[in-house]
Amino acid sequence: MDPYAALRYKEFNIFLVVRFAMVFAWSMQFIVIEWQVYSMTKDPLSLGIIGLIEVIPAVGMALFAGHFVDQTEKRNLLVKCIMAFSVVSLGLFLISDPDLTKSLATSTILYAVYAMVFLGGVVRAFIGPTVFSLIALLVPKKIYPNAATWSSSTWQVAGVLGPTLAGFSIGWIGVHWSMCIVFGFSLLALLFLLQIPRKPILNPKLGEPVLQSLKDGLRFVFKTKAVFGALTLDMIAVLFGGAVALLPIYAQDILNVGSEGFGILRAAPAVGAAITMLGSTRFQLHKNAGRKLLLAVFAFGICIIVFGLSELFWLSVGALFLSGAVDGVSMIIRQTILQLKTPDNMRGRVASVNSIFVGSSNELGAFESGLAAKLLGTVPAVVFGGCMTLLTVGLTGWISPSFRKLDLSKDVEESEATSG
Repeated sequence: MDPYAALRYKEFNIFLVVRFAMVFAWSMQFIVIEWQVYSMTKDPLSLGIIGLIEVIPAVGMALFAGHFVDQTEKRNLLVKCIMAFSVVSLGLFLISDPDLTKSLATSTILYAVYAMVFLGGVVRAFIGPTVFSLIALLVPKKIYPNAATWSSSTWQVAGVLGPTLAGFSIGWIGVHWSMCIVFGFSLLALLFLLQIPRKPILNPKLGEPVLQSLKDGLRFVFKTKAVFGALTLDMIAVLFGGAVALLPIYAQDILNVGSEGFGILRAAPAVGAAITMLGSTRFQLHKNAGRKLLLAVFAFGICIIVFGLSELFWLSVGALFLSGAVDGVSMIIRQTILQLKTPDNMRGRVASVNSIFVGSSNELGAFESGLAAKLLGTVPAVVFGGCMTLLTVGLTGWISPSFRKLDLSKDVEESEATSG
């Protein structure tokens, strides 16, 4: 197996630059928002509200967005998504102006930030399915697993650098100019994306009624046990294991490491995941995929519990690093399942369901963590989340032995055969 197979296609390399710039900007922006909001409110519930406000439009519009993506040319749609994100980042840059924040009430600034986050959730509903669908148009089917690995690796590397730079830039240049960096990276993504030509629409049912289209997409997901099992497992694990939403509290009030330490903590999971993903280009995770996915999520829950109980900075960093490493395994297996099991004409709708199950669970997990921290305290909330993750793995393995025995080797062989 050629570990660099997908990188031999120029358009895919350009796509990776676009993906890196967008994920870098998005992850950096989210960290800066978290820091700004908690600094203004000192209320853990406010961190959960950020996630809730973003997830409401992301989930509410997801299925419609998936239908729209399947009916639309992907490259131009992604251009529009990035332009919309640029508007959001520019708005956050203007809102965070120190002179403006001094002249307005804290509640006014807070509501303005929430409004921008809500608009970002609308953009996110479309950008996820669009990116997932575009990948399949840039490389042959036989290297979908390799392309999925490189795409996920790029996502994680950007997720390392974005939060890290956010943590340091807050201390160096403040929230306002950190938001300017975010805006600059969104423009960079747009510039590179314009170098990829438009792609054909592979859906033979153009003009299909929305309700029928949505029913077909949902029916496919729920009938395909491998897809449904992977999405459900990850959704519940991320929902209850969302300790990263409480990192501003750990950085400021428990570990006392400031914004620089916050950046390191926030980047640690992504560092672990990135290393795992880059290494996985040389290893095959599709064999015994179900068992490996269950073990990875179980290990993730253990790491979250260790982090929750730790009062030592470097032990906390290590636990988060390992949580990211095993989460990287989970992400690769899930993306491989989706790429191999999804027909071209349903990629937008399946990706939108993925956004509801997994993507939105990050924000719902942030809300759950914030609410649990408010009711139980920060440390008990994180430990509770880790325990629920372990329980989820146990129940999944017990209830669905077919998923536990899932192996993707045959699917990989068939994709290689059909692609020549």
